[in-house]
Amino acid sequence: MPFLKFLASALLICCMTQPVRSEDPMTFWDTPRKGGNAFNVEPQGDRYYAALAETGATWVRLMLGKWKGGGRDFLMGNADAYDGLVQADLLALIAELDAAHDADLRVVIAPVTLPGARWAQHNDGVYDDRLWSDPAYQLQAVNFWVDLATELKQHPAIVGYDILNEPAPERQSGPAENSPISTLKDWQLKQDGGTRDLQAFYSAVIAGIREVDTITPVIVGGGWYANPRSLAAWSGPLSDDRVLYAFHMYEPYAATSAGNMRREKPLRYPGVVTLYDGQELAWSRQSVKHHIDFAYTWAAHHGVPSNRVVASEFGCMRRWTDCEAYLTDVLDAVEARNGHWAFYAFREDEWDGMDYELPASLKPGRFYHLKSQHKAELIPRNGELMELLRKRMKAQ
Repeated sequence: MPFLKFLASALLICCMTQPVRSEDPMTFWDTPRKGGNAFNVEPQGDRYYAALAETGATWVRLMLGKWKGGGRDFLMGNADAYDGLVQADLLALIAELDAAHDADLRVVIAPVTLPGARWAQHNDGVYDDRLWSDPAYQLQAVNFWVDLATELKQHPAIVGYDILNEPAPERQSGPAENSPISTLKDWQLKQDGGTRDLQAFYSAVIAGIREVDTITPVIVGGGWYANPRSLAAWSGPLSDDRVLYAFHMYEPYAATSAGNMRREKPLRYPGVVTLYDGQELAWSRQSVKHHIDFAYTWAAHHGVPSNRVVASEFGCMRRWTDCEAYLTDVLDAVEARNGHWAFYAFREDEWDGMDYELPASLKPGRFYHLKSQHKAELIPRNGELMELLRKRMKAQ
């Protein structure tokens, strides 16, 4: 749907009486929840969420950042200088939340951009480190979340505020990803109270949110793009008792990512070897479980229940020969902990790399051709990988 037409519908909808929250959203997370990520160029509306709900999903992680809005950066106007929510963008977001709620899905809001931390793909491919080097942007980020929580706190679809998708304060001045735990811990101790202290940043944002919203769960990921090892390097949990701890799982990234599909001979799983914990590791079902277990073992050590840990993203390229085996091993590891999960991603509207509804037989480029011809309804959606996920979601 063209954005202006969608916005007109949103304005009409938002003038009507809106439903309000009638239950404690924290109780949603008391039992294992399974769902998918939504990361699209434009709002999707009712049919999208009905289709996701039909798979058995009970929640959606709605990633904000791609939609075009009233400024350079959706919802916040300009990540270079935040001074208030863009109201037209907010109405579009609320209409999308209404659509998810109508499909009986619960929603976690997950921005990919914050003030001083613009998503690299909207920043000429450059990682934006300002949030982690300039305290002025951290204050702006707090103000953004206070404003957003003020507007969304009564919406019945909302069950979580995910502060920032894949933070990486280490990227410009820290240890390499998947460094030894002792190295990660030492670095984090040296950041105590500084701008790269991720726990201190989260605490400031949460304190701001709690001034206006005392009950909505807050979701936080560890450093290095929500790597479970970086979470396990934290000295302890945050003080707020309505926090869930998230991790993402794409390791071994050299094999699961798009770059692998461009190799003459793509890396295989199990068996792919990468540098991990200061040495070479041949990845297997056991090492996948070991990597994921860092988050759950850390939580258990600090008295955080396993139902307060979320595998909020995981995936692999759908055309990769070993994707089914990899997804199975990831799901088994998370479900062995009775964990929550959300696969990446459901019907992404501009990229088919991790659209598991598409069958392996769909030739490269066919998705984009049909989309460009406005024939999206002809895209086959009988993919084997989606059946794997569907069976797991239907079982919840």
